[in-house]
Amino acid sequence: MKTNQAIVIGAGIGGLSAAISLARKGIFVRVLEVRSEPGGLASGFTAEGLSFDYGPYILLDRPGLEWAFEQFGEDLAQHLELRKIEHIYQVSFPNDVVVNFYADLDRTAAEFEKRWPGSAKKYIKFVEYTNRIYRRLSGLLRLSHPGPSDVLRSGAWRGIPFLLRSLQQVLARTELPSEIVNAVGIWTHVAGQSLAQAPSPLAFVPALFHSVGSYYPLGGIRRISTVLAQLARDAGVRFEWNCRVQKILTQGNQVRFVRTDSGEEHPVDIVVSNHSAIGTYIDLLDHPVKRKNEFEKIPLQSPGVCAYLAIRKGPVAPFLRFRLVSGNEPCRLFISPGVLTPEEERSGWYPARLLSPLRYADAKSGGIPGQQAYLEKILAESWWRELAGETRVVTTQIPAEWNERFHLYRDSMNPVMTAKFMRAGRMPHRSPFFKGLYFAGSSTHPGQWVSFCAISGVLAANCVMEDLPC
Repeated sequence: MKTNQAIVIGAGIGGLSAAISLARKGIFVRVLEVRSEPGGLASGFTAEGLSFDYGPYILLDRPGLEWAFEQFGEDLAQHLELRKIEHIYQVSFPNDVVVNFYADLDRTAAEFEKRWPGSAKKYIKFVEYTNRIYRRLSGLLRLSHPGPSDVLRSGAWRGIPFLLRSLQQVLARTELPSEIVNAVGIWTHVAGQSLAQAPSPLAFVPALFHSVGSYYPLGGIRRISTVLAQLARDAGVRFEWNCRVQKILTQGNQVRFVRTDSGEEHPVDIVVSNHSAIGTYIDLLDHPVKRKNEFEKIPLQSPGVCAYLAIRKGPVAPFLRFRLVSGNEPCRLFISPGVLTPEEERSGWYPARLLSPLRYADAKSGGIPGQQAYLEKILAESWWRELAGETRVVTTQIPAEWNERFHLYRDSMNPVMTAKFMRAGRMPHRSPFFKGLYFAGSSTHPGQWVSFCAISGVLAANCVMEDLPC
């Protein structure tokens, strides 16, 4: 018998996208969210009259988010005002070398050329190469499980050698100076991994921001989840806030009920989990899966430490300032104020963030005292105060607090996006172990950007619809 009901666990970007897609195809959808608002790590908060994002910094893949909205029958531009960032980020090295990246490719290359003669042509060649590869592969990002025929038909087979390399191998071929190489790969520092561990598609970042650009939404990244939640309500999705899922109950290999902390058991044939896919298998299902031990060994990423600041200086380029320090410590990041509200502009105080990744093992071994000590160390550094001017700390978060607020799987925000994990296909949208169980969110897609989470929700919903009886 054809089912017409689904439960979505979690109102993150992936869960919201899945809910909208299913509801607009005639499925009755309930979203169970442990918090009192949507967005998950892509949500935000207001304190002392200032608006802060909790998680993501910028929108790197606008076309991906536009595609997701198109699947809902919506035009992204009608819902979000996106401001292009011209001076995107800067990386400062311990030897006082500074590397800047602008939306304008020629300007970026010209600045490289002044310090490293001959590097401009190499960098432009690298960006053109990765752009070609991205165009070949990008269509596969919008398929749940691309097969050999998809790879052949799209021409993506030409990009297979690229996918088999690590980011380090891709960047080594450019023969660019080490500072530029490490600045291009700065995103690996955020994940607490080396260039040798990182997947080659991270090389697409410059190709994207030099072509389609990087953006910041008016109202912050949190505005994306607010828009998606309203689209879900308009489609008839029912939200149950402050509702924590305790277990997914199965009969045989079929999901049958979702039990909440209140003890209520919701009968259901379709469950789309926007909780960590690994966490769903290990913590939520009433029966262990065959690959449980393998899942538990997947390396995890700590959310790191963050200070939310009120500063006297307004938006100052670059938007993101990464700082590498001596030794083997993680990088630091100062995020300038984004698109300000009229109230913020009138107050003379502006919202900014100071953060640093923290290796997952270090966060776990140090516990709350170690995490707090590391945060205090970052706050005590002088380099960022020169950027901020007069400053006050509004609030802070350490990994333990991230976990308490967002109910993360084992205090982690994501599986680490290693080259090995990406080539393995990450977590499939359709569970191979239980009928009626599907996944959306960052652990299901080859990237952890907001747009990828939105795409994953659409793909999870597509899998649901494919499995329903005609």
